[in-house]
Amino acid sequence: MRFRNIICNPPAVWVILFLLLICNGLTGCERKPVKTLAPTPEVAVISITTQKITLTRELPGRTSAYRIAEIRPQVNGLILKRLFTEGQDVKAGQVLYQIDPAPFQSALENAKAALGRAGANVPAIRLRVQRFNDLLADNAVSQQDYDDAFAALKQAESDVAYWKATVGAAQINLGYTAVKAPISGRIGISNVTDGAIVIAYQPVALATIQQLDPIYVDAPQSTTDLLALKRRLKDGRLKKNGAGTDKVNLIQEDGAPYSLEGVLQFSDVTVDPTTGSVILRVVFPNPEGILLPGMFVQAVIKEGVNEQAILIPQQGVSRDSKGNPFALIVDAESKAAFRPLTLDRAIGDKWLVSAGLAPGDPVIVEGLMMLRPGTTVKAAPFNETQTDNKPSAGPDALSQKRSKGGA
Repeated sequence: MRFRNIICNPPAVWVILFLLLICNGLTGCERKPVKTLAPTPEVAVISITTQKITLTRELPGRTSAYRIAEIRPQVNGLILKRLFTEGQDVKAGQVLYQIDPAPFQSALENAKAALGRAGANVPAIRLRVQRFNDLLADNAVSQQDYDDAFAALKQAESDVAYWKATVGAAQINLGYTAVKAPISGRIGISNVTDGAIVIAYQPVALATIQQLDPIYVDAPQSTTDLLALKRRLKDGRLKKNGAGTDKVNLIQEDGAPYSLEGVLQFSDVTVDPTTGSVILRVVFPNPEGILLPGMFVQAVIKEGVNEQAILIPQQGVSRDSKGNPFALIVDAESKAAFRPLTLDRAIGDKWLVSAGLAPGDPVIVEGLMMLRPGTTVKAAPFNETQTDNKPSAGPDALSQKRSKGGA
């Protein structure tokens, strides 16, 4: 009865319909989604240019003495005195040890006496041969007598020659009693002391001399790198021009650069089967003795000159799920485009790109986060100083943002 009364009452019907329309309008406004347009990503780009650079490669190396001489006695005897200070520099020809010369002096005197005795018989025998030769023509002596005299002369002359050689050998042995330095360099510790008995050419060296100026640096280079270098030189991507391409720099064990340059002497032709590398030998001047044998160093080898090198900041290179490097550039339609790269090496904070980019390509180096190929971007020139001078979001900045949000 009430529903019929409401229907039959026209003013009440209109009031109910009006209220329903207002409710539907309110609920419709609350459920209607708000459409927002995403801003165009802003990126920083650099324009690719080529430049001329000298490519170098750091190879681990080890120093070794330029010359090494192990001091051994050449005669048997007793060491009377050591005549050097261990660890000091010695000169070639300097006497290092003195072996007792008395036995060798005596042997020399005996040889000289025997030589004099043999030489005293020669003139008389020679005159006899001459007389027999004159008498032989008149048949005053027999041929046999002449032959005997001639043989005696030859024997006497041979005795003289023998004793001359003996005297020479005795003089040489006497000279060997003064053990001298064969080369100039730094001598190490002495393995014998005064009063020690030594034998000629014994297996244990008396001491060792090493020449340290100049000094060698032996650096192994893998055959893979060597073949790649030869291929780049053959293709013309690298050029060996200039007189300084054989110059080598050195980095010491503590990371400090060595002040003097070395010269690449040769590359070995034998490959070490255990490491698959060949040895590059470099000669460095070492006047102050800073470099010592056995030090581990880094040799900076100049490979050649690349006149069309392309360098990009390392932050502009990304890698896919397989580890392959790539870069994003801005194409003619202001969209990000994918470019796979072939990288040669890192030079400072940049990558040397051997394939994948061309001069003039705008490479994206900032704004790569969540950026996908085909995305429309707004490009601006890359400025390194801006990245360094950006204010950091410290506690004050965060508090200001929170206060603004609360307001």
